Amino acid sequence: MALSPKGRRGYAAGALALTAALALSACGSDSGSGGADTSASAGTGSGAAAVKLVQPGKLTVCTNIPYEPFQFKDASGKVVGFDVDIVDLAAKKLGVTQNIVDIDFAVIKSGAAMAAGKCDVAAAGMTITPERAQNITFSDPYFDATQALLAKKGTGAKSLEDVKAKGLKLGAQASTTGLDYAKKQGFNPTEYADSPKELLALQAGQADVIIQDLPVVLTWLKKPEVAEKFELIASLDTGEQYGIGLKKDADPTLVKTINEELAKAKQDGTYEKIYVKWFGKKPGELG
Repeated sequence: MALSPKGRRGYAAGALALTAALALSACGSDSGSGGADTSASAGTGSGAAAVKLVQPGKLTVCTNIPYEPFQFKDASGKVVGFDVDIVDLAAKKLGVTQNIVDIDFAVIKSGAAMAAGKCDVAAAGMTITPERAQNITFSDPYFDATQALLAKKGTGAKSLEDVKAKGLKLGAQASTTGLDYAKKQGFNPTEYADSPKELLALQAGQADVIIQDLPVVLTWLKKPEVAEKFELIASLDTGEQYGIGLKKDADPTLVKTINEELAKAKQDGTYEKIYVKWFGKKPGELG
């Protein structure tokens, strides 16, 4: 989610991150069980060195659900998605299971969730930005992101310039890079707490056009009730890349393991298989 240094959704100052961290004890919905143990170490798997984890035997991951196809619940209630499969690469290397915590994106992108020991890593469609990097250690990029404009059919708009010229109402997800981008173009979009609320606003006529990450928009358009009344009017190449987030003083072994598994997956074809599984196209073909 490309959140505004913010989005996928700014809390750039370290003081704000620390303040938010103090309030995290009652925040978030843990898909696993048990309390946090910041001194726990992972079991060794596939030759991986032990790393300090929040919970023994688990790689705890903060995310914000739903953000399909990156992370969402399937019909059985299991959290699945592109980000889930990417993080599983590192979890399997470490010989642990993935434990997902659903938490507000603003707390993730500020770095507060990781700083407070709520999770080991964050995988939430999160764009790497200089502001976020002040409080977060990012992995190597794992996804090239593009923004998109979704509009009700018949607006005649084909660009942000058209949206402005026609006086159309623009909506965006709060705390996202999509929101930031629109503001830099001179807009003051109506902000919505998450992507489902943003889509609902478009469907209810509260917004004529919304800006959101392209894969999310394409997933929405697979639904007949959306495709019938709305259309993709533009893709915006904003040069964004997603990264897996860790606390600022993250265990170097954990960071190294994540980066090595990402590189390996890209070299041996695993990354392409995961990409095609969730997006239906190969890397570079989506936009």
